[in-house]
Amino acid sequence: MSTASPLQPTLWRSCRVLANRRRLRILELLADDSELTVSAVAQQLPLPLPVASQYLRALEARGFLQAHRRGRHVSYRLSPQRKPTRLQPVVDALRDGFRHHPGFAEQAFRWATAFTHPRRIALYRALGTGHQTPERLHAATGISRFALARHLAKLAARGFVRRRGERGWALATPQEALPRALACLTGG
Repeated sequence: MSTASPLQPTLWRSCRVLANRRRLRILELLADDSELTVSAVAQQLPLPLPVASQYLRALEARGFLQAHRRGRHVSYRLSPQRKPTRLQPVVDALRDGFRHHPGFAEQAFRWATAFTHPRRIALYRALGTGHQTPERLHAATGISRFALARHLAKLAARGFVRRRGERGWALATPQEALPRALACLTGG
């Protein structure tokens, strides 16, 4: 199997955090630059307080949210645009998507699930070298042919790869900001 870049674990773990409709709903609540406490988030969704707290901490740990502590109270907001990180283009795309596109959470969920597995990131990176056959992808990644077909199908369904000819695969060019930002993080 090809060597994994240090960015891969960050990307697939971040995508796993995003690939949850309730956590996406939390991001949607905060997309208007508001700052909400854990109890306010729990009340608005509605979620049990411990679940809301767990989700908020997971989003903060991956860099999507910033926490502010005031005594016993903790409030959260989307990571500010002036704080550049590798994930900032993803945060910016989420902020913009939630503000301007109704139903964005469901599409964001689909895009995030494209990269919730390190093998899909490895495949995407291997395809970044150009048109590939399943045999070449297997040789480059060490992924079994059965798993290869399954992962390619998922990437294709989410618009990140496309069939090229009868047996080949190539990268697709996402048009929307969030999948473009996710694709850039793969290094592919």
